[in-house]
Amino acid sequence: MAGTGILSDWDRNAVSRFGKVPLRLGHGLADSPLFARPALEALIESYPRQHYGLVETGRAGGERRWREGDFGGLTGAGVLEAIAAGRMWLNLRNLSAVDARYAALLDALLDEFARAMPGFKPIRKNCGLLISSPHAEVYYHADLPGQMLMQIEGKKRVRIWPAEAPYLTAQQLEDIAVFDLEVGLPYDPSYDKGAQVFDLEPGQMLHWPLNGPHRVENYGMLNISLTISYQTEEIRRAETIHLANGMLRHGFGWTAKSRAISGPGFWAKVALQKAMRKAGWLARMRKERQAITFRLDAARDGTPVDVKEAA
Repeated sequence: MAGTGILSDWDRNAVSRFGKVPLRLGHGLADSPLFARPALEALIESYPRQHYGLVETGRAGGERRWREGDFGGLTGAGVLEAIAAGRMWLNLRNLSAVDARYAALLDALLDEFARAMPGFKPIRKNCGLLISSPHAEVYYHADLPGQMLMQIEGKKRVRIWPAEAPYLTAQQLEDIAVFDLEVGLPYDPSYDKGAQVFDLEPGQMLHWPLNGPHRVENYGMLNISLTISYQTEEIRRAETIHLANGMLRHGFGWTAKSRAISGPGFWAKVALQKAMRKAGWLARMRKERQAITFRLDAARDGTPVDVKEAA
């Protein structure tokens, strides 16, 4: 049952463990022309502004830093050089919606999973491209959709925790759903004892159980990774419950005890979150995306400069 397409190391043991424990598998994307430098440079230059995030972070293990920036008119090659010389993460979001070539790649990848696991039926799917600096870090966080991380270039260390207390609580999942948080879960260094640690190299991918908190630290080279997110019907219903329970807690001061994804209580919460969305409650609660505070300066070899200074 070894993989014959994009995936490798795929066997019955992997199928039985999928979604239950973190899995490190092989893939064949590292040599794809879609991820060669000319393709990436062209992709960056044409990427819609509303679909990318450029974040400056602190050095792994150092002072926490997380601020949003802009390409500042740099070429694709210039952006890559600036990231390689700095402490940044570029997230090309919604890649499969922006570029049909990557949408086809995503379809082919998830089709392989579906052929191996007939019960695996995503109803929504998306992918993004992460390009990040040597020694950059993504802080402790959790995601609501199912997640996969495919390493294309460079090496990184990924720590993954169980989606349970003390690492993650029901209220934290509700806050992620209500406020659309990307990072910001409280982290304690003592948590490290409970993490599973994986070093990820080109041609390797990770999948972990739903909502599992994780941290990412790059080794000393530019890193390029493809991210996959997906919803099954069960995941979609769980996200609905996290949002509805968060609305009850933040809007009415009531902490829900049930996270059931079926039955009369579930459908009542479906109606609640739809009504509160329609009334504009969710839009008012969600924080605006962080303002752009720096730009890459072409006159300084792509050095990040504050927006006021750049102006």
